[in-house]
Amino acid sequence: MISSESGLPPRLGGLTFHSPLSDARAARMVERLAAIEPGEVLDIGCGWGELLLRVAEAAPAAKGTGIDINGEDLARGRALAETRGLADRVVFVEESAFGTDRGPVDVVLCHGSSQALCDPEQPHDLSAALGELRRLVRAGGHVVLGECFWERTPTDEELAGMWPGANERDHTSLGTLVDLAIEAGFRPAWIETATGEEWEEFESGYRYDTELWLAAHPDHPLAAETRERVDRQRSTWLNGYRRVLGMAYLTLVAVA
Repeated sequence: MISSESGLPPRLGGLTFHSPLSDARAARMVERLAAIEPGEVLDIGCGWGELLLRVAEAAPAAKGTGIDINGEDLARGRALAETRGLADRVVFVEESAFGTDRGPVDVVLCHGSSQALCDPEQPHDLSAALGELRRLVRAGGHVVLGECFWERTPTDEELAGMWPGANERDHTSLGTLVDLAIEAGFRPAWIETATGEEWEEFESGYRYDTELWLAAHPDHPLAAETRERVDRQRSTWLNGYRRVLGMAYLTLVAVA
């Protein structure tokens, strides 16, 4: 499928989730969340809200709100909600999550989006983001946080191969991440991390449609720019954070 506006493949069309998350792991997360019979679910930096939609499907009494600043992703989420008969219970709103007043709710989802809860003019503050998550969930409610951590301390060479300005202080260890969650007023009910296979599925899916398009349209006016972008993205993974950066999925319960 090709985007009608740019002639390029749709953004992230090869992904189900915008994170290294398998269907099997997502199903287990959803089962745990549905068991608490949530009434209100909030998805921070939702993208197209696949996990939010699955929670709504599994918890018939739940109403969900997904917030993000990417209109294209939100439009995809609305279309998915309509297709699944969930448009009356799940809404997608284009707005910033910083300082949001959409809580407290029973369940908060925040997968790879904790930066959306922080002051955009300041460096990412994980403690502040966790404090915001605690503010947004009711006592006894659940937060499912997807957050990157260092599997091990990256070398200078690996940092140089990552995103511009990559620094060891960009992330914590898994142990420090969990300790910060406890300090913010949570108990870590479930701790799990993405596997190498989940990362490979995510990284390959991230570029899949675009790679096919580049192979078929090498002389397209946008090919050179697109090829440079995709090659740079792939390099940051293969030559930078592969097997160094982890993704933790923490199911956190808010302490009364």
